[in-house]
Amino acid sequence: MLQYITSTSSPVPVVEQVKQVLDGGCRWIQVRMKDATDEEITKVVEQIMPMCIEKEAFLILNDRVELAKTLNVGGVHLGKMDMLPSQARMILGPAAVIGCTANTIDDIIAVHALDIDYIGIGPFRYTDTKKNLAPVLGIEGIKNICDQMQQREINIAHVAVGGIKKEDVKALMDAGCNGVAVSGAIAFADDIAKATAEFLEILAPYEKSNNPAV
Repeated sequence: MLQYITSTSSPVPVVEQVKQVLDGGCRWIQVRMKDATDEEITKVVEQIMPMCIEKEAFLILNDRVELAKTLNVGGVHLGKMDMLPSQARMILGPAAVIGCTANTIDDIIAVHALDIDYIGIGPFRYTDTKKNLAPVLGIEGIKNICDQMQQREINIAHVAVGGIKKEDVKALMDAGCNGVAVSGAIAFADDIAKATAEFLEILAPYEKSNNPAV
């Protein structure tokens, strides 16, 4: 599976990014606008929500739990310094999808018993998308975490995140990931729809045998 994380650094406006990503076939969008006001995010979501409904795409917000409830989007992704997943669940209710960021197996152990739906493991490599970046994991670091999850029978969908390029996808999926979350490699592509489709093409063989509940 492919999650697209919007970029406010891209020369392409967020609404247009989402339109092109949806045209490319992606059906999971995370609106990440860390420095934007709630009003700015609301304007973006009001424009992209009809597109997502038309394409039957899943839409979540990064961090803004109360706003996610107000806008009635599908859920949220929470960083390690954001609201606790348990508190977000109380606000958003049982149907919302809640994802969490993890950099170590201890991070995952700390949240796996909570009512969360997926984990973003990263960063895979250095990325300008995120400030205060956690230690870079690389392929071996992510494989190690995936292996430890399997050993501990922690059966939560997990996607790799952080500076991922098309040529990284196969190795990450072979390492045990259920999918990838991508921002810059798509947001800064000459053709966003084409770049999205190329990621999905690489992921396609894995979708048949690897179908997490997200």
